[in-house]
Amino acid sequence: MLQRGAYGLVLFEHETGDAAATKLLSEFLHTRGAVPFILLTEHADEKAVAEIVQAGAYDCMERSQLTGANLVRTIRCALSLHSMQQQRQMAEQSLRKLSCAVEQSADAIFITNSEGIIEYVNPAFEILTGYSREEVTGRTSSILKSGEQAPVLYREVWESIRSANVGRSIVVNRKKNGEVYYVDESISAIRDTEGRIANFVSNGRDYTERLRLEAQLLQSQKMDAIGRLAGGIAHDFNNLLTIITSYSELALDSVVSESPAQARIQEVLSAARRAADLTRQLLAFSRKQPQALRVAELNPVVGGIAKTLRRLIGEDIELVFIPGQTLGRIRLDPVQIEQILMNLAANARDAMPQGGQCTIETSNVQLDERYADRKRAVIPAGRYAVLSLTDTGAGIPADHLSHVFEPFYTTKPSGKGTGLGLATVYGIVKQNHGFVWAYSEPGMGTVIRIYLPCVQDQSVAIEIPDAGAGIALRGTETVLLVEDEEPLRRATVEFLRLRGYTVLEARDGVDALSVSRNHGSTIHLAVTDVVMPHMSGGELARELEALRPQTRVLFVSGYAGQTVLDHKVIDVENNFLQKPFTLKQLASKVRTVLDHSCNPVPVAAEVIAHPYGATVRP
Repeated sequence: MLQRGAYGLVLFEHETGDAAATKLLSEFLHTRGAVPFILLTEHADEKAVAEIVQAGAYDCMERSQLTGANLVRTIRCALSLHSMQQQRQMAEQSLRKLSCAVEQSADAIFITNSEGIIEYVNPAFEILTGYSREEVTGRTSSILKSGEQAPVLYREVWESIRSANVGRSIVVNRKKNGEVYYVDESISAIRDTEGRIANFVSNGRDYTERLRLEAQLLQSQKMDAIGRLAGGIAHDFNNLLTIITSYSELALDSVVSESPAQARIQEVLSAARRAADLTRQLLAFSRKQPQALRVAELNPVVGGIAKTLRRLIGEDIELVFIPGQTLGRIRLDPVQIEQILMNLAANARDAMPQGGQCTIETSNVQLDERYADRKRAVIPAGRYAVLSLTDTGAGIPADHLSHVFEPFYTTKPSGKGTGLGLATVYGIVKQNHGFVWAYSEPGMGTVIRIYLPCVQDQSVAIEIPDAGAGIALRGTETVLLVEDEEPLRRATVEFLRLRGYTVLEARDGVDALSVSRNHGSTIHLAVTDVVMPHMSGGELARELEALRPQTRVLFVSGYAGQTVLDHKVIDVENNFLQKPFTLKQLASKVRTVLDHSCNPVPVAAEVIAHPYGATVRP
């Protein structure tokens, strides 16, 4: 019956010599656990009774003494004892669960007495701080103080704990090895039955990684905000700069050589070029600059650029280029590599006012997951080409080093720098899916390392920009100029006519189609803005392909690269010119497109997706 059902009380009458029943009963009590159990016997074998009691019987009564009062009293005692045993077992189980929860918790937990002396720490505390339980027991939590927080913060936390029983804050602590970490810590007061504080328990969650990710997100948001601003003003600003440079060039052609007027106009042109460089830096920083990507080795590009850097850094600084061996090929834009090196070299020059050495070096590296863990960044494992620039300058203090890639952050005196140099480098590198780090110590110089991912594509020839591209070339062909900015259109028309071209004007795409239909002879080239009212340059190109298939097209735009690429009509390497440009650059590009033997209208461009970004081909 005991094996088949559950009972709240068992009254067992034991017969002398009933060994089999005693054995079964003992086994039952051992396997089923405690049951309120009273043994009734008379002249029982003491050994047998002892076995039953040891197995779990609560009491033993002789039948000769059995009365109603005795039985009731014995039952009450057995039930009360059973209830106490159950409560004790539940408390023990709860305590075991609580102990396991604290011991196995991922949060760092420590308990102190009312004076703040540590009495207990869990394993997570030992792992996080590097201190063992024996090292901290008997000491206060002040051993974790980093010195980077004001004492008033600790006073406020403890006042909050004593008044509201719970205090919470993000604390900067220091590990045993000296490393600083952040912890989201809550401290609670444990009070005794009289309401006095007996202990404090601290529960801390490591906040370091989260704060690092939040800082990265904030930095990304800052860069994105500046990028949107740069992209928004780029079109109007580039148009205005193109107007300034165009009319300055026209004025320069009409003044006497070496006259004061010529010098003044040269200053205007110089200022416009600096403003254009600033715009390009903003676009590069915001990753909105159009790219002319090619698959090639880094050494020939850097070697060609290094020759021009000597004039930039000055004769008192020794420039050394150390090309690495068997570099992997990367997807690059030579102009952007030039921007990177120009900005880094300019910073190195400013860091060495008394002269020194600037070393440019390329190398190969295979990054693994351990490297990524050390950098605490998401870096895909794989092969990278590394571009390094090292100077022997004054170095960068540690409190500035973490900010060097932020836009407009500079340690130079007012008027000596825009704070966009390294931000531009950062933007270009990220646009090319690479990584950049700065290493520096005061008095020890600075090293900037850029990691660019290698690709497996076949190598193609690199075209280094021609230094003589500023010469204005001439022609006799008919050019249709489509430009909605009237002052720029007038200046361009005047310049092209002075260079021998027959120029037709149109203020937008619709006007350009009308001019094209009414013109009786050949139109060799259409120079059109990309973004215009009524009809975009891309739509105009498609209409011209049907109307005049022999007409080639040159696109120009002051918008950032992504806006241009969204029209899917641009071959950025051959048939596109980014504003602001000089009239001589326009003349050279016009001549190049006219002499080009490929399909005259490169519409229906294909955007090629690949692991390292997007490029465009006709």
